[in-house]
Amino acid sequence: QVQLVDSGGGLVQAGDSLRLSCTASGRTFTRYTMGWFRQAPGKEREWVAAITENGGTTYYADSVKGRFTISRDNAKNTVYLQMNSLKPEDTAVYYCAAGKIYTSDRLMGEPAYGFWGQGTQVTVSS
Repeated sequence: QVQLVDSGGGLVQAGDSLRLSCTASGRTFTRYTMGWFRQAPGKEREWVAAITENGGTTYYADSVKGRFTISRDNAKNTVYLQMNSLKPEDTAVYYCAAGKIYTSDRLMGEPAYGFWGQGTQVTVSS
């Protein structure tokens, strides 16, 4: 079992930056691929980014590529999402997720992740 706690959201202006954190309980953090998803009002939840167990490979949705950076600190059981050049369309509840994922083609799908954080609200004003 893995319990995830998201934090770091807030209200910012367009062009600002935020860093989200997700801390996992337990001693098996290094066995999990970690991902970030987001859900905007009235929309389905969408995948944002993912990082492999050892942090060696990262993946991004086209909408955030070049602006967001996912990273992890396995010593702290924490995954981060650094968000730069924020836009109003980035407004959403952001969720971290953990899964044992062995092929990259499954990274973007919610079913691949068995554990989810509670979400943290990010609001970007224009």
